[in-house]
Amino acid sequence: MEKITEKDSLYRHLDKMSTNELLVSINIEDRKVPEAVAKAIPQIENAVNAIYFRLKNGGRLFYIGAGTSGRLGIVDASEIPPTFGAPYDLIIGIIAGGDRAIRRAVEWAEDDTEQAWKDMTEHGVDENDFVVGIAASGTTPYVIGGLKTAREKGLGTASISCNPDAPVSQHADFPIEVIVGPEFVTGSSRMKAGTAQKLVLNMITTSVMIKLGHVEDNKMVDMQITNVKLKDRGTKMIMKKTGLEDYDTAAGLLERYGSVRNAVKNYKSRKK
Repeated sequence: MEKITEKDSLYRHLDKMSTNELLVSINIEDRKVPEAVAKAIPQIENAVNAIYFRLKNGGRLFYIGAGTSGRLGIVDASEIPPTFGAPYDLIIGIIAGGDRAIRRAVEWAEDDTEQAWKDMTEHGVDENDFVVGIAASGTTPYVIGGLKTAREKGLGTASISCNPDAPVSQHADFPIEVIVGPEFVTGSSRMKAGTAQKLVLNMITTSVMIKLGHVEDNKMVDMQITNVKLKDRGTKMIMKKTGLEDYDTAAGLLERYGSVRNAVKNYKSRKK
């Protein structure tokens, strides 16, 4: 299999470029990413619908990956509870090498074909759940092994990779391949491939959370109020939804009921 993610950069003598030349060239390459993601939307759509079905019926979503791919899965999963008010165990990111690999590379962790399933079983994974394997090259043994076992156990499976006909795709019910081309620095898949994976993860979880009802109109009505900025945003959302003109009253409702949705619901029920 030809790995486009490992092909030589289209640029030479990077070490002799000026700062402006480096930045302009990186930007030229980065602009190719959303175009590649757009071509994969039919694949992403199928995965989103399958994930939504599982979560709607009580399942959970797991991300498995190594290195940059694993870290991106953890970032996406960790942002779902504060953004959408979903339970912390609804979407779980797992990285080869464990939590210490989030900050430091753990040697050889990605080469273990059995460890991903072991890591998932620590969370009580079962056939109601869904697993997305993230691997830029599409060849990571940790991800392939985890998807293969998950599929055998009856879980839903999808993959996100950046090579055509990637081996990981063969072990996913819903393979997603975003072909972004060679990296600016040869083989540095944290760049375009990583950006593509982040965009796809954003699309998956945002779409699923909307379909699960955590967004009304275009507002995050279930977001957790964890800082002053979010409290102010939530208060103004309540004022707009209820017609309240007094900021302090709206802020009091938010503090009492914990979310915009609950505050608006209880206010309107009292007004009836």
